[in-house]
Amino acid sequence: MTLPWRVYQMMMLKHPWKVQILTAGTLVGCSDIVSQQLIERRGFANHDTKRTIRMTIVGLIYVGPVLGVWYKFLDQIIIGKSKTVALKKMLLDQFALAPCFLACFLAVAGFLGGHSREEVWLKLKKDYKDTLVSNYFIWPAVQVLNFYFVPLVYRLPLIQIVALMWNTYLSWMANKI
Repeated sequence: MTLPWRVYQMMMLKHPWKVQILTAGTLVGCSDIVSQQLIERRGFANHDTKRTIRMTIVGLIYVGPVLGVWYKFLDQIIIGKSKTVALKKMLLDQFALAPCFLACFLAVAGFLGGHSREEVWLKLKKDYKDTLVSNYFIWPAVQVLNFYFVPLVYRLPLIQIVALMWNTYLSWMANKI
């Protein structure tokens, strides 16, 4: 396992932006597979491959770029490595980014799924509040640890690994009827 990790680290140093986006896309796609197989229990014969591709695209064009820019922005406006700094970053992350990020995630997934503006709006009205509340049970503690212990270049990949289960939930929320 050390050789793949060393290769990943080398690639992160050479191409951090690309690797972070590819990592996010891959893990969001994997989360959709987990959602379809373990939560929805579709079985491989009924697996919706197009949906997995769509969710991978959401990770590539939305999750990876937005979070990559956001984490860099947070490090520029709140400088330091103290516990207080980590707490401030978490508060901004959870109360400035998370509400908008989650709404846009559900909207992007809906539009890529071929839903109309009205259908996406109804979905947001129905599921957004529960999704945001669930977010607040999970992410504040994870983000404080992330901002305090993890170097900027590894924040997005680490969060995406932790988010494997969260993205499974988001995939289910974004795609349930």
